[in-house]
Amino acid sequence: MKIKVCGMRDTANLAELVELKPDFIGFIFYDKSPRFVGENLDEEFIKSIPKPIKKVGVFVNANPDYILRMAKKYDLQYVQLHGHETPDFCRTIKMRGVNIIKAFSIESDFNFAMLNNYKPHCDYFLFDAKGANPGGNGITFDWSILNRYDNDRPFFLSGGLSLENIVQINELKAKIYGLDVNSKFETAPAVKDIDALRQLFELIRPIEEEEEIEA
Repeated sequence: MKIKVCGMRDTANLAELVELKPDFIGFIFYDKSPRFVGENLDEEFIKSIPKPIKKVGVFVNANPDYILRMAKKYDLQYVQLHGHETPDFCRTIKMRGVNIIKAFSIESDFNFAMLNNYKPHCDYFLFDAKGANPGGNGITFDWSILNRYDNDRPFFLSGGLSLENIVQINELKAKIYGLDVNSKFETAPAVKDIDALRQLFELIRPIEEEEEIEA
């Protein structure tokens, strides 16, 4: 199971996170978010992040030119579209050589069949709790809904993930590709609690290593 740490911008905090070797790091390019990268993101440091760690830019109903400009500027391998972007919008970005993570807010009546229209243009899906903001609300949804997921596109689970509820993931039938963690692992907006993240990595990665040994 992969680990994506989202909502980063402080260089010193990022340097500590990189030492933990997460699979993905997310940077939020949405100016209404308290974790918005603003103008202070260290371009050179971001570009120096080791290649095995994939960099993700998070956008909400943004202009395609802005998305592609930021992807090039910071050498982003993925863009996460967290708004009301259509399948055609995803196709436009994908055709420009950028990998796509499409986020969806999940409610009890969510129609998973509609994902078939997105599937050809997305590398991963991300399922988050529906809240007041597009993301980073720190709330969970009823994860049992994911047992209805019948698409073969890998997905991330997001929304209120914490050290306290992470063990419940083992009860799901749906196979989760990765965990997207954010607000429950912070000491302040966009400042991650490295000790808490280290505990998360210790919880998740032994399971992953055991599965590899068995295989």
